[in-house]
Amino acid sequence: MHAYAVQDSTGLFKMDAMENPHRLPPALQAELGQRLGALALNRYPGSSIEALRQALATYARVPPGFDIMLGNGSDELISLLAMACDLPGACVMAPVPGFVMYELSARLQGLKFVGVPLDADFELDEAAMLAAIAQHQPVLVYLAYPNNPTANLWDDAVIEKIIAAAPGFVVMDEAYQPFAEKSFIGRIARYDHVLLMRTMSKFGLAGARIGYVIGRKALIAEMDKVRPPYNISVLNAECGLFALEHIDVFASQAKDIVTQRAIILESLGRMPGLRAYSSDANMVLVRLLAKSGSGAKLADTVFHRLKKRGVLVKNVSGMHPLLIDCLRITVGTAKENEAMLTALKESL
Repeated sequence: MHAYAVQDSTGLFKMDAMENPHRLPPALQAELGQRLGALALNRYPGSSIEALRQALATYARVPPGFDIMLGNGSDELISLLAMACDLPGACVMAPVPGFVMYELSARLQGLKFVGVPLDADFELDEAAMLAAIAQHQPVLVYLAYPNNPTANLWDDAVIEKIIAAAPGFVVMDEAYQPFAEKSFIGRIARYDHVLLMRTMSKFGLAGARIGYVIGRKALIAEMDKVRPPYNISVLNAECGLFALEHIDVFASQAKDIVTQRAIILESLGRMPGLRAYSSDANMVLVRLLAKSGSGAKLADTVFHRLKKRGVLVKNVSGMHPLLIDCLRITVGTAKENEAMLTALKESL
């Protein structure tokens, strides 16, 4: 194993971790600072946690009969799901390449993980997924909507077939929902075994570490048994409440990111030597077009050239064979994106 590594971004345009590049306006920074300073830090979290749950339920339009459980980011929720579903011989399944924590949390809990490769266009392989479900009978199937690092929304008809075939729970991971045109929330009430997971990290609070999962009340009540007490701090909860009270500010930021994404994709489409894949998230996957046999070396070379030019992206070429020669670029501010595009052109 290797511990999760965070790249040093000192002095660089940080475009490697799918964060919202926008900070709060100064006036809101001051207002939030006053609220945080007034909190009773000598007490364990209390009513603010329930207030945040209710505010998120309203924001996410949680249907009647459903409930929310909070986590210290989606990472903790993924770990708690593995713990709650840890039965003898159980396995967790997800398409790959995908979010690394699905596999990591399963293996750390002692569960088998089955990764089902996407097709060459990063779409779900319907036949392979259904065959794997029939063979392995997974207790958990993760479907990222959109996916990381490929940034695409998968075909709804295939997703429906996977949900129908799943003998256990299906988790729709909507971490990047603020930048996508579609959500599963309007369909979740049709099912008893589907969970919808979101995070406030991409929303704009990556530093506050707030994730949440939505499901039937009875199901959330069972999951809640493995949740550590006080897993959300009063500081984090207050940040979440404050953000939801100023939803227009964060909605405007998300709109700007979507606009900048279109600009990046248009610019990359005119750039020789690479292929940029369509995106429904706040990242763009780029494949460097190389001569046969170059492998991950080309991505390594361009990654380091970009870094020397002050731009930090994510080299994903070693994550999975389907990602050979690929870099993942987070959508930044207009200034950051312009610098990235210039540096990329010079680096090719």
